[in-house]
Amino acid sequence: MLQAIVARDMKAVIPPRYNRNKVRECDWFIYKERHLIECFFNKIKHYRRIFSRFEKTARNYMAFLHFVSALIWLR
Repeated sequence: MLQAIVARDMKAVIPPRYNRNKVRECDWFIYKERHLIECFFNKIKHYRRIFSRFEKTARNYMAFLHFVSALIWLR
C-alpha cells in the first residue's frame, strides 16, 4: 500500500505503530489536519440530505453543503 502511494508522488501520512522495528517518519502536523478533515466529513454524513444527494443540481447541492458547513461551524 505504501509503495502505491509513493509511486503516485504522494506523501504518506500514516503514523507508525508503537511496536514497529523500523520506525517510519510521519509529519504529525499534516496528520492532524487530515484528521480534522475526516472528522468534518463524518459530521456532514449525519445530515441525510447531504449523503443521499437529494438535490438534483450541483448548484443546489453545493448551497446545502455550505449551509450544513455553517451549521457545523456554529455548533
